[in-house]
Amino acid sequence: MTVDDDNDISGLRLIGAAVADARETMGRAAVPGITTAALDEIGERVLRRHGARSAPQLAYGFPGVTCISVNDELAHGVPSPSKRLSAGDIVNIDVSAELNGYWADTGASFAVDQISEDDQILLQATRTALTEAMEGTRAGALRRDVGRVVERRAEAEGFFVIEELAGHGVGRHIHEEPEVPNVYVATDRYRFREGQVLTIEPFFTVNPTFVVEDEDGWTLSTADGCRGAQFEHTIILTRGRPIVVTDWA
Repeated sequence: MTVDDDNDISGLRLIGAAVADARETMGRAAVPGITTAALDEIGERVLRRHGARSAPQLAYGFPGVTCISVNDELAHGVPSPSKRLSAGDIVNIDVSAELNGYWADTGASFAVDQISEDDQILLQATRTALTEAMEGTRAGALRRDVGRVVERRAEAEGFFVIEELAGHGVGRHIHEEPEVPNVYVATDRYRFREGQVLTIEPFFTVNPTFVVEDEDGWTLSTADGCRGAQFEHTIILTRGRPIVVTDWA
């Protein structure tokens, strides 16, 4: 999507606030003993309060309102009443929804109680990669530079990027063009345009690996069982800093 006027920006801000509220509310509730199904119910209540509808359910018939992935699960984790969080887990909460025809997508990885120092560094590095990548994403910028920034942060911190998972266009549907890779592609000459609505979402892991689909047909987990992290925002591109409609505040 490319925004046409202030009404588009207002609409995106409203749905961005809804998914950000759900993300943070669920993150605060991610404590030892809670099930991922119970977390999903919390997210559903928040979205309902905003008048928003689950994007993965609307677009794909996903069996949950939100995607909740634990430890080696990196994306599209299916909420379950039998999966309980434990101290030391990393839980990724990905919330996307629709409101008044506008769609937004956001995600964050949270520590469940106390996690190891190495896992803390993993989360911080991935979040930093998102922040750094967003800072340079503006009208006229080369798409490949997003991947350059993400890869450099991963290398500097001793982590690895999952190449198969990428950001994407959003705004009128949950997944739109263009794809926004997290790796540098030297031959990519695509330039971003003013007003484009995108997600940027780096995925870092502790080992060089790739993702495989679980038996449930949805969950994407690391092939070697190593842990990973993801952080994601929906942004509107300008000639300067982007408008972050799913910001942390």
